[in-house]
Amino acid sequence: MTMETIRLNNGVEMPIIGFGTWNIHDKTIILEAITCGYRLIDTAHMYNNEKMIGEALKECGIDRKQIFITSKLHQVYNSYDKAWQGILDSLKNLQIDYLDMMLIHEPYPQASEMYRALEEAYQQGLIRAIGVSNYSYARFTHFLKQVTIIPAINQVESHVYFPQLLLRDQLLKQTVHMQAWSSFTDGNRSLFSEALLIEIGKKHQKSAAQVALRFLIQNNIAVIPKSKNTNHMKENYDLFNFELSQQDLNQIATLNQHKSLFTWTDY
Repeated sequence: MTMETIRLNNGVEMPIIGFGTWNIHDKTIILEAITCGYRLIDTAHMYNNEKMIGEALKECGIDRKQIFITSKLHQVYNSYDKAWQGILDSLKNLQIDYLDMMLIHEPYPQASEMYRALEEAYQQGLIRAIGVSNYSYARFTHFLKQVTIIPAINQVESHVYFPQLLLRDQLLKQTVHMQAWSSFTDGNRSLFSEALLIEIGKKHQKSAAQVALRFLIQNNIAVIPKSKNTNHMKENYDLFNFELSQQDLNQIATLNQHKSLFTWTDY
């Protein structure tokens, strides 16, 4: 199966689907995901699993250049100097010479200082692309005025109940791609039993989960679904042998509730 990619604003190719690792601390799960075909692994300092992922990367037998590794700096690294330390910590923890992507995890007051360290690490070849996470367009616009390098992605909440297609359009005008976290709503909605998704899935011989992910991908939004179940991992990855019709897309769009499902976000 051919993996689709997104060309970032600096020319780097990023897989359109990756494997999310929040709350995953078992190395065998990462190895299974890589065996299933995932070539983007998304982690963060906050997840406290970089060392475990590093061990999996050493054991998986896949050339480093074929795996796209993303990590994120959270508020512990809330200064220029601390951010530089965070970059070096990630490289050490993951046992790699470079990161493919590093993000500022949230719009912290010190984010521009932290990002300056990312810019320097990018220029030195320690990071292939840099970006942000959880930025509303208003916050993102303000952030752009404070930085030199335009972020490659903004990783945000995005799922069928809150796809944030307007934000996607606004970001693309700035040459920035959107990547979705919580594509399955993290249990805030019963997405897997959503009647409309099941109905559309039957037409394509796919599950509600696959339809939900395909909806985002066809809307040019990268996804990083997470699962600890190997069968679900395979299913989530199996998205490139069917296509939703415009009618399908229009129907799924009616599920949009136009608001976040999480209390801590600021979209």
